[in-house]
Parts: sequence; structure tokens; C-alpha cells
Amino acid sequence: MAYIDQFFKVLIEAGASDLHLGESQPPKIRRHGDIVAIREEVLTHDECAYMMSEIAGPERWARFEACGDLDFAYEMDETSRFRCNFLKQTNGYGAVFRLIPTKILTLEQLGIPAVVKEFCKMRGGLVLVTGPTGSGKSTTLAGMMDFINVNYSRHIVTIEEPIEFVHNNKKSIITQREVPDHAPDFPVGLKAALREDADIVLVGEMRDLETISLALTAAETGLLVFGTLHTNNARKTVDRLIDVFPSDQQSQVRTMLAASLRGVVAQLLLKRCDKPGRIAVNEILVGNSAVSAIIREGATQKLQDVIVGGKGQGMQFMDDAIWSVMQQGIVSPHEAYMKAIDKNRFKVFLSHDEADLANSAGAVA
Repeated sequence: MAYIDQFFKVLIEAGASDLHLGESQPPKIRRHGDIVAIREEVLTHDECAYMMSEIAGPERWARFEACGDLDFAYEMDETSRFRCNFLKQTNGYGAVFRLIPTKILTLEQLGIPAVVKEFCKMRGGLVLVTGPTGSGKSTTLAGMMDFINVNYSRHIVTIEEPIEFVHNNKKSIITQREVPDHAPDFPVGLKAALREDADIVLVGEMRDLETISLALTAAETGLLVFGTLHTNNARKTVDRLIDVFPSDQQSQVRTMLAASLRGVVAQLLLKRCDKPGRIAVNEILVGNSAVSAIIREGATQKLQDVIVGGKGQGMQFMDDAIWSVMQQGIVSPHEAYMKAIDKNRFKVFLSHDEADLANSAGAVA
């Protein structure tokens, strides 16, 4: 048993999602969104170095020592897998570990709107799952890939850093490639996928111009491309995709995106008030002729109206999704207010003290 496994077992028993390690501070876990220490004794340099190098192995550890960052996956046992990020920081070594469930939940179990299955049935185009770090994007994408795997005969190529959810072949063939072990970076892996008889490509993170450009090209040429972005809603997602390009290319990119975008699934996690845990809420944009025209015109401010008016097609506005779980008593008005776009809609439900705090924050902003 690796030395670090003792901390992972505490994390699992506590029902937590992340383990945080850093020199000169106690080990901590994130449980239901809150970070708490799991012992009083601080971590020393030698203890951090020993436990981190033990699970990384000599080659990865040398790479980490050279560049100061490292991403990989660690499997403690057949039921416990972790996404690992090593870093160097002011006090020395640090690391963050995310628990990855080995059982892939279905879209129904995750509570994802049924219209998302329609994106999985498509034969080409671009589908984006977006949200801030820790919002469950990878879990939702894994559920979508599993739906395809169970129901359709496709070749799915995933390019991830690192591989998180491990898929077994069912009806589909799934080829999982890890950056930098199997491909040096996302653009190289994406270019290679175009020559690998793929039907579907999952790009773990669309973080730079070259990756986004290649993903758009792949979607235009007939592949169904799934990707992630760190944006909170559909409008910001479209803006981010276009703004990453130089201004003289943006008109052409808007035309490409208007033709290839099939949908956006934006996701947030809200802390529950009815029981311990968090719940996912989604904004859904379905690509149609109105959405295409708006993107071509560069008038993304109109997307909200299309989403609000597109309920019949399965579209859903983020604030409406938040409103629904608040009305059901699943999340508190304060949590809804903090995550909402139009905060005035939720402000009237805050307690007097919460409203005062909100007013003070608004005055400072």
C-alpha cells in the first residue's frame, strides 16, 4: 500500500471529492464544497516528497522536478481512481487529487436533461460541455460517452490530460489517449484522430487557439466533436470560442461555428440544503437556424432570448434551472442568489442579513 493511500481512504470514508496537500499545512479535503483539515500536524517537505514521488514513479517525478507541474491518474484499487495534479508553490511541494468514480453514472442518474441524449445521436458537429473547475463536466461527458457506447456502434477517440473515466468497449470502440504519455499535446492528438477512422472525438480541454481551430475543422469535416471550456453559460462559451482568434479571423470563425455548433451544455454545482451534497443545474443551448444566424451576426447578446423561448426544443436558461431547484427546496435562496446571472430575480428571497451583505458586496464592486 502506498503511503498516500491512508489519506485517500479518509477522503472516501468522508464522502469528499478532493484531497489537498501542501508543505507547511495540514492535509485537507473538500467535502460538499467546503475545505476541512483531516489532521492537525502539518506536512513536511520530506513527507510530501516521499508520498508524491512514490505514486508518480521515477520518470514522471523527474518531469515534475524539471517543469514544476504534473498531471496524471493514479489507481489505488479497482474501485478508487484519482486525477492527480502536482505543483510547486511558495512553501514547496503541493498536490491536489480529485476522486474519479470507477462506475460511470448514466445521464438519468446524473439528472441531466433528456435533450442531451439528442446530441449523442448526431453524426457530426461540435458539442460543448462547459462550467467552472469542479462543476462535474468530466462526469457529464463520461455519461454521454457511455450512452453512445451502450446504444451505437461508433469509434470514439478521447484525448485527455490525464485519462479520468476508463471506458470498456460495449457497442462502440473507445480509444483513450493521454497527454503527454500517448500524444505530446492536444493539437497533435486531435490531428492524429482525423487519421484514425474516428466517428467521435472527445477533447478533454479546448484551452488554446490551435486546439479550438482543429476542433472546429474536425466538426466541419463530419466528425462529432465533444469538448470542454471553463465558461458558465452558452453566451460566454460562444464568445470565448470566437475571441480566442485574432480579430481578422473572427468573421470566418463565426461562419464556421454557426455551421458546426450543435449544442452547449453549461453546468454548475449548487450546495444542497435538503441533505448533504451538491446538485448539478444546466443551461442547454440547442443549435438551430436562429442560433446560427445570431452567431454569424456576432449578436450573442440575443442568445438568452433564444434559450428562454426554446423550451419546446429542450433549451433551458441557467437562471430558470436554478429557480426550479430553489422552488423545490433543494437549494437555499442564498445559494441560488450566489450562482444566478440575474441576481435581482433571487434577491427578494434572501433574509434581511443576507440582503444587507449582498448590498454591501454590490457597493464594493
